[in-house]
Amino acid sequence: MQKREIDAEIARLEASFARSGAGYGSSGCEGSVSCQFCERCSDCTRCTRCSTCEGCVECTNCAECIACRGCTQCQLCRSCERSAYLVRCFACIECTYCFGCVGLSGQEFHIFNVPCSRKEYFARLKEMAGR
Repeated sequence: MQKREIDAEIARLEASFARSGAGYGSSGCEGSVSCQFCERCSDCTRCTRCSTCEGCVECTNCAECIACRGCTQCQLCRSCERSAYLVRCFACIECTYCFGCVGLSGQEFHIFNVPCSRKEYFARLKEMAGR
């Protein structure tokens, strides 16, 4: 096999790999690598049970997130890292239970960057959901 043939075969395999979603039990994914049970994600790597995420790495059970890394149970977040249970947050790092927060680091139970007690956090989320 000549170099040109080798290059062509590798390019064909790479294109097929990118189209397949390359994940166990995943469906509708494009350009993702080593993901499991994800749906409609694109360009994600080693994610599990995520849906409609883009460019995320090692996230679990996230939905509609963009460019997050190592997050769990996050929704509609962008550029967050190593965080859990965030909703509509941007650039938060190592945070848990935050809603609508931007740029926080190592915080928990915040709504719009304002701290609150655990009880108040869930009460306010329930109130917002009822509107």
